[in-house]
Amino acid sequence: MKAVRFHQYGTPDVLRYEDVEQPAPGAGEVRIRVAATSYNPVEGNIRAGFMRGPIPVALPHTPGIDIAGTVDALGAGVDRFAVGDPVIGALPLTSTGAAAEFVVAPAGILTAAPVGAPLTDVAGLPVVGLTAWQALFDHAELAAGQRVLINGAGGVVGGYAVQLAKHAGAYVIAGTGARSAEQARVAGADEVHDTGIPELTEPVDVVLNLAPVAPEQLAALVTVIRDGGVLVNTTVWMPAPSDEARGVRGIDLYFRPDAGQLAELVKLVDAGALVLGATRRVPLAEMAGVHAEAAVAPIVGKVVFVPGS
Repeated sequence: MKAVRFHQYGTPDVLRYEDVEQPAPGAGEVRIRVAATSYNPVEGNIRAGFMRGPIPVALPHTPGIDIAGTVDALGAGVDRFAVGDPVIGALPLTSTGAAAEFVVAPAGILTAAPVGAPLTDVAGLPVVGLTAWQALFDHAELAAGQRVLINGAGGVVGGYAVQLAKHAGAYVIAGTGARSAEQARVAGADEVHDTGIPELTEPVDVVLNLAPVAPEQLAALVTVIRDGGVLVNTTVWMPAPSDEARGVRGIDLYFRPDAGQLAELVKLVDAGALVLGATRRVPLAEMAGVHAEAAVAPIVGKVVFVPGS
């Protein structure tokens, strides 16, 4: 089968589209015929070698955290799925990834794919959707009636976070650039402010920071949080600030796979309560070009890689 791998850390040109042996599922695993995987910024950092401490991978390594595809073979003890089932999931960050025609994954991280969306488009959901979910509900414990500021609401994670927070009954304030302001409103934001520290009529209960802001701006976001509130930060190279005197907590978010939470996201997609973001489809063989693009400027929207195209 064909797969993308890198045999050493480095610039995007270390990515090779090459022949590898087709994997076989072990106990508790399934083999998936990959419909698509996606690009996530952390994968560029892993490839470059910047994450060797927190995310050690064995070389050669196949990237591709997100999975969307159909079950091709079952390992011993797997009874949740049948051959031919459409599934999605997010692999552990250190696992062999899905940038291949087939991938083996633990059955426990997978869930049934949405019924009304192409598998190629759903491949862009798991990591970013789970990041938004875990930030809002696992860490911030967002509840109906609370006020939340989502800084970086114009990005892919931000778009899902706005929708999820609004669906949960929160008052949603989006911080984003002018280019994405209308997008944030359509996603459900009650207020939209430019990037920077917004002037608010009253404090918020939660700040979710998704933007690569300067450390002093991240620290300044604490000032718009009420006493006892929380700031959840996904730009983990900068520790989340806090204000102990006022009981404001700062939490750094590290994404983790979770099939149960992903199943809740799928329910929302199937119910029309969560709209999938737009995707740009790129042949798997051209992955290195996308990594090179991302090294120059952040990718706008979601890129999915399609094997055999």
